[in-house]
Amino acid sequence: MGRAESESTAALDRAHTKALAWLSSLDERPVPAQASVEEMIAALEPELPTGSTSAEEVIALLGDAAPPGLVAMPSGRFFGFVIGGTHPAGLAADWLVSAWDQNSALYAVTPTHSALERITKDWLLDLLGLPGSADVGFVTGGTMANFTCLAAARDALLRQAGWDVAQHGLAGAPRVRVIAGAERHDTIDLSLRMLGLGAPDLVAVDEQGRLRVDALREALEGASGPVCVCLQAGNIHSGACDPMTEAIAVAHEAGAWVHVDGAFGLWAAASERTRHLVAGMEAADSWSTDAHKTLNVPYDCGIAIVAAPAALHAAMGMHGDYLIADDQARDPLETVPELSRRGRVVPVWAVLRTLGRSGVAELVDRLCGHARAFEVQIAEIPGCTVLNEVVFTQVSLALQDDAATSRAVERIMADGECWMTGSRWRDRAVVRISVSNWSTTEDDVRRSVAALRRASATSQT
Repeated sequence: MGRAESESTAALDRAHTKALAWLSSLDERPVPAQASVEEMIAALEPELPTGSTSAEEVIALLGDAAPPGLVAMPSGRFFGFVIGGTHPAGLAADWLVSAWDQNSALYAVTPTHSALERITKDWLLDLLGLPGSADVGFVTGGTMANFTCLAAARDALLRQAGWDVAQHGLAGAPRVRVIAGAERHDTIDLSLRMLGLGAPDLVAVDEQGRLRVDALREALEGASGPVCVCLQAGNIHSGACDPMTEAIAVAHEAGAWVHVDGAFGLWAAASERTRHLVAGMEAADSWSTDAHKTLNVPYDCGIAIVAAPAALHAAMGMHGDYLIADDQARDPLETVPELSRRGRVVPVWAVLRTLGRSGVAELVDRLCGHARAFEVQIAEIPGCTVLNEVVFTQVSLALQDDAATSRAVERIMADGECWMTGSRWRDRAVVRISVSNWSTTEDDVRRSVAALRRASATSQT
């Protein structure tokens, strides 16, 4: 064994040991971090060493020092934001991605990655009920998935209006008007800002945050020029989905491009029990999701899907004389904003291959079942009210007033048994529970409800 191989083996063995120790601690450790940033800086020895250190020693330092400053996000009792865990197949496949060290930009250069991308693209379109002719890009997360789809929309709409944005930029171009529901996710606004399109025009939503079709129709009346309508599959407070069939029809009648932001809710299509929530979404022009959420693939992996491959390739493609382009197939770089990119499709393939069609549906159903269990058990806590219709994986609740709700969030975090995020919805302080982790169990729900009960009892007057 050569020196390089020996050092790699020692470092990887140490990393394996530390990773297993971390995973085995998740069931009992407090969910919030137990050390501050300053404490972690001290523990991680901030002075740059004068001399070199072996890779194994560095990994040992990292593995020993890091845990107090880590949040147990992979725990079945983490219900903050909308964050899934990491499925074992995805985790192991991601280790291989780093070991293989492939730049996956070019079709012919990395045959294994290109084959996996073609297979995974077909599986995803099939599972989600989307057009088989669509193309798919694997990007860094939900934000960049929205960005990629909306870039394709922007360029395609401007081409239809006689403007070549790739050649002339946006200065002097017709305005691309974007319309979204008032409770769209803020990553829509961020993507539009990065694309130079400005803030969206917002239309009214119903009590669950679903875009109102009558409000959309009114906003589109007399519309002229390029228009993009952004719909949502999965409101972060209620889990509700916009009425796809009606909204898409109204938008297309006005000549609009329709994009569906489905960061976590797009996966409702994978289960017969929840498919009705997104019925009709296949008629849209683009869709985005984040595989780290409902599918539980490790960071980072957003998925951008565009019905017209040419629109996606025109917006994202680039060429260089030194690149080894394939004349018979599109290169992966034509579907994403990056040139240098890791093989992030590999963990997606691994999780889908492990679960299969029935396993993906069962995962979605199990997450939804835990959300409903929260709803039932929370109803038994005096003073706690669930505010949303629990139709997918999100639960929003409130105590008697904003002050009591905010105190409950603080006490839940101090308790450490679980993590629930505070937010504001419908002009009220709320506690948000997002059930997104494949490893969450009925016992995790019971333990977390008990923590909520304790926090509630000491927060209400």
